[in-house]
Amino acid sequence: MLFNFKRILLFLLILGAFFTPRLIVAQEVSATALGEPQEVSDAFLESFYEALKQKSIENYALAITALEKAQKQTGGNLQADAIVFFEFAKNQIKLKQYNQAEINLQKVLRQEPENQDVLEILYDLYYLTRAYNKAIVLVKKLIVFDQDYKEDLANLYQRTKQYQKALLLLDELDTSWGESIYRTGLRKQIYRQTGNTLGAINNAEKKREKNPANEGEYLNLIYLYSENGNSKKAYQTALELQSKFPNNTLVHLALYKFYLDQGNTQSAMASMKKVFTSRVIEKESKYKVLGDFLTFVQQNPQYQVALENIVELFSKDNNGKVFEKIAAYYLSMGDKELALSFYQKGIEVDPDNFTLLKSTLLLQLEFNRFEMAEKTSQASLEIFPAQPVLYLFNGIANNNLKLYKAAANSLALGLDYLLDNAKLEKDFYEQLAIAHTAMGNTLKAANFTKKAAAILDSN
Repeated sequence: MLFNFKRILLFLLILGAFFTPRLIVAQEVSATALGEPQEVSDAFLESFYEALKQKSIENYALAITALEKAQKQTGGNLQADAIVFFEFAKNQIKLKQYNQAEINLQKVLRQEPENQDVLEILYDLYYLTRAYNKAIVLVKKLIVFDQDYKEDLANLYQRTKQYQKALLLLDELDTSWGESIYRTGLRKQIYRQTGNTLGAINNAEKKREKNPANEGEYLNLIYLYSENGNSKKAYQTALELQSKFPNNTLVHLALYKFYLDQGNTQSAMASMKKVFTSRVIEKESKYKVLGDFLTFVQQNPQYQVALENIVELFSKDNNGKVFEKIAAYYLSMGDKELALSFYQKGIEVDPDNFTLLKSTLLLQLEFNRFEMAEKTSQASLEIFPAQPVLYLFNGIANNNLKLYKAAANSLALGLDYLLDNAKLEKDFYEQLAIAHTAMGNTLKAANFTKKAAAILDSN
């Protein structure tokens, strides 16, 4: 029995009501149709539909098996063959059988050389497998259908180290379409790869001249001058930006460094204050400035009061990273008490910061703040229930509070999470020995003491 292809579509949709959602079937058939073969057998139709059904539920290997049957039933119909080859390729891509998928897609293109759907899938395959030179050939064909592919071509030129072609194409697109963040980023990447900092600077200068009201062009130029080691030009550009746009706070990310290098501490402080109070500067950039300032204060302790003022500004930020950095600074200065106070402030606003928790607990135990350490470790275990060191800290705190049963329970739980850490394991056994000795469990205590000693002996 023979069917017209339009009747096949109808038949597939009817079957779809019983076996798979109609929308899926309709989409699959639409994506598969490379033409309209005039006649196909019902045996072909049955096998082909089975392939679509299996693919829709991600049984790609079974879909291929069904397609193999369908291929034998095309009766030499070239368009039906093309449809089968196309479906073969889509399933093979899912199974990462890329070489075979390419062969089948090329078979389809021999019959339908300008078919956009096939070209797009083959292009995606080449890009996925990093066959960029092959992808270039295809994307040039796809540009006829969609001019957006020109950006893909520029990217492919960059990936194949055809940098001059990429830059010329980027210039063409910027002229035709206006600038974009993507193309600007690609251009910068090319300049970095080629080491052509002079070309990058010249391009940035032209953009600034073309867009004198765009603050971003000044910032980009400052960055490029700085990267090229031309701090004088970078500083002059920063001052020019500040003069033309006095409300711009981003410029102070550069100015504070220039002022510090010049020994102009007062201006540097003023710039850093603007950075810290800015609503447009991202937090990570602020943390970097804070790190530079902490290093500066460490070398110039007379500015300790200025640091305290900055701490007050940052306390409004309510972010644990700020307190972590400041606490680490005081720790490096030997002021552990002040460091602890900042660590504790940090975990109040950022209890999910494991590094912050660990640093806090270490100092709490060092200062014999056992009640505080017990509360901190217990609360942290609710957030990090699989961290063995927190059970150890909790056990140490409870042992020192003479809550030996609680200590033993916590330590026993922590051992279950311990993996390949002999030093930590030894600490656990020693604390378990203390707890069981205090509870009068002499045999258990002796056993744990023996285990601890064995670890010591083996190291």
